Amino acid sequence: MKNHKMNLSLLLIAIVPFALQSCIDGKSATNVIPKASEPVPVKVIQLQKTSSNSVITASGQLTTEDETLLAFKTGGVVNKVYVKEGDQIKTGQLLASLDLTEINSTVAQAQHNVEKVQRDFQRVSNLYKDSVATLEQLQNVETALSVAREQLQTATFNKSFSTIHAPANGFVLRKFVNTGQVVGVGDPILLTNAASQGSWILKVGVSDKEWSSVRMGDRATIKLDAFTDKTFSASVTRKSETADPQTGSFTVELQIKNEGVKLATGMFGAAIIQSAEKQSSWSVPYEAVLDANGNDGFVFITSDNKTAKKQPVKIEAFDGTSMRISSGLENAPALIVSGSAYLSDNSPIIIQK
Repeated sequence: MKNHKMNLSLLLIAIVPFALQSCIDGKSATNVIPKASEPVPVKVIQLQKTSSNSVITASGQLTTEDETLLAFKTGGVVNKVYVKEGDQIKTGQLLASLDLTEINSTVAQAQHNVEKVQRDFQRVSNLYKDSVATLEQLQNVETALSVAREQLQTATFNKSFSTIHAPANGFVLRKFVNTGQVVGVGDPILLTNAASQGSWILKVGVSDKEWSSVRMGDRATIKLDAFTDKTFSASVTRKSETADPQTGSFTVELQIKNEGVKLATGMFGAAIIQSAEKQSSWSVPYEAVLDANGNDGFVFITSDNKTAKKQPVKIEAFDGTSMRISSGLENAPALIVSGSAYLSDNSPIIIQK
């Protein structure tokens, strides 16, 4: 057993130097990890602020511009909602209805009132012909008959709007109530759109700073998850004037130029908006930015070409090859673009040409 352990130790002693030598031989000298006390070989570029169009990246869901919020003309108890969110609907389709017990009673009362006033009118007319009733009495009962007929017309009209029918072919975007729920006059019941008629739009959420830089008519490109190999052109057609109370973001609507592709409500898309507003920023290689998380990251800079300094930055945009930095490099004459993986704050460096 003892001899076995000694043989294993000798084997490891023989293998380790060979493995280390193989790692070193397989890499160039610049990839050898420097010792902590040695300056780290780095490359730098000089920084210069430039002006460019602001690029805003956002995402959202596809819908149409002709959304319709449907409601009942009268209040009452919801008898039934016949559709659910995402359902495709056709023009005239019954979508929801109220319990008609109370509404039918109102119509019946109005009808009975018309019948009574008609009898009163006939009786007063006969009396007026016999000079028993006055002209004023005849005119009063005639007015009462007109009012009764208008009340019946109103009750009948309200009954006709105690059901909700689809105004156009499209989809149900949202359902606000369920069967048995009590609703008031004008309470939202369903949100629909007319997908077959309207223009397709992508609603995206942006920050207040991004919202302020977006202009009506700004161009955008959109990628939809359902069509990974296709890019759609779009333009900004509407900006919300208030922030969403739940998310705190502002809504921007992008109208899509659709060239014969069959789209559907609810599709997820990502947009890159090219704002017409000019902004000053720095363009840096993407590999120089470390630990990027959303709009935050950090880089290494140097002001004396001898020491690296870790510097937090704000990322404005990424185009696939470079990053636009909006802030953090104001007092940085040179940016370290290689060797950053071996650096820490205040690491000694040596500049390579």
